[in-house]
Amino acid sequence: MSQFRISTTGFGGALILALLVLTGCAHDPALYQTTVLDETMPKNRFYPKAALGLADIKSFDIAVDKQFVHAVIAGNVKKGGALSVYYLRSEDGGRHWLKPVPIGHGALAPIASRGNDIQIAASGEHLVILWQTSGEFPHQGPLTGVYSSDAGKTWLISQNPAANNAGDQAHLDLVADQQGNFHVVWLEDPEEHGFQSVRYARSLDGGAHWEKASTLDDSTCSCCWNRLISLDSGELNLLYRDMEPRDMGLIQSKDQGANWHRVSTVGAFNWRFEGCPHIGGGLAESQTNVLHSVVWTGLEKQQGLYYLGSKNNGVSWSVPKKFGNNAQHGDIAAIDAQHLVAIWDEMGSDGSYIVYARSDNAGTTWTAPISLSKTDEVASHPRAIKTSEGLLLLWTEQPFKQPLQWSMLLLESR
Repeated sequence: MSQFRISTTGFGGALILALLVLTGCAHDPALYQTTVLDETMPKNRFYPKAALGLADIKSFDIAVDKQFVHAVIAGNVKKGGALSVYYLRSEDGGRHWLKPVPIGHGALAPIASRGNDIQIAASGEHLVILWQTSGEFPHQGPLTGVYSSDAGKTWLISQNPAANNAGDQAHLDLVADQQGNFHVVWLEDPEEHGFQSVRYARSLDGGAHWEKASTLDDSTCSCCWNRLISLDSGELNLLYRDMEPRDMGLIQSKDQGANWHRVSTVGAFNWRFEGCPHIGGGLAESQTNVLHSVVWTGLEKQQGLYYLGSKNNGVSWSVPKKFGNNAQHGDIAAIDAQHLVAIWDEMGSDGSYIVYARSDNAGTTWTAPISLSKTDEVASHPRAIKTSEGLLLLWTEQPFKQPLQWSMLLLESR
């Protein structure tokens, strides 16, 4: 069984953190290399951020396929300029990264932003990247994208999964399953009812074409990200924010997306709210039929980010455990059946900063939060994802009077 790597340098068993420092390697200028740090470093330490040669990084996503880690970024060369799409990958679980390659621009310029991110998924040689282009409403627009059948060497324009150019498509999430099929969900109002629904489509040919879209829930919150995951069993799970009440719902498909059914409410706070919280949730699997989630509620006197676990594949959930004091955007990942990591941004008096906590007993108890970024900057929307080397912890951060940049840490396992 894999375990978190423990330091034996006299610091009482500190976790080792490998930090991505984007400076070219002397032997190969196309590679970026990590530096190893541990969490006993002073709390005011400064983690270098990744600019990737860009003036601003507005959005990113990450996907893992065996030892390969694929990333996509929406950024611009000049501050205030149109966004372009950049693809990069690691071939060793996130320790080193190849140079970013631009693959989409001009008429395909994305309008992605944190919480409404560009998306990538991977299965062997097949890669799919999807995003939104400008539409008639702010932060919404027609979906577009590209696909590759040769591991990113060449790219072709993909069909719009929504099969129309409606101006209200947003908050997509994309995954590949164990059979090599691609699945995408997004928010849209195809019937023009005045409220958005969760829509779904799948591709059986590597992202070139998409089957007819279907509606998974015809009334949802219109501003929160969705989280779609593919389990080892092949089952698909979607965590999304419902409309009434504004709690998080779980929908599952046991037949590769052909049929879906609502399973449960994840965190039944019964939160009644007419506005847009702009906060989705995180979902992970640690072993068969065992799920873990982080969800946020704005319910008065209970506002905050919570952990919930399920031992029966999402049918019922544990009593919510609250993280932090002012936690908002969060994510969760599992190393194995016992070891979990939750990561989130915490609002402070001078900005927002990234913290994480770990559990070594399947979510029963959690360590005190550990800070990963400076408290006087704006760091937000962290992600956690398992790789062949451990867990990648990622977020965007804006140092004082500087553009938005990318930060990444590798929490090693062995």
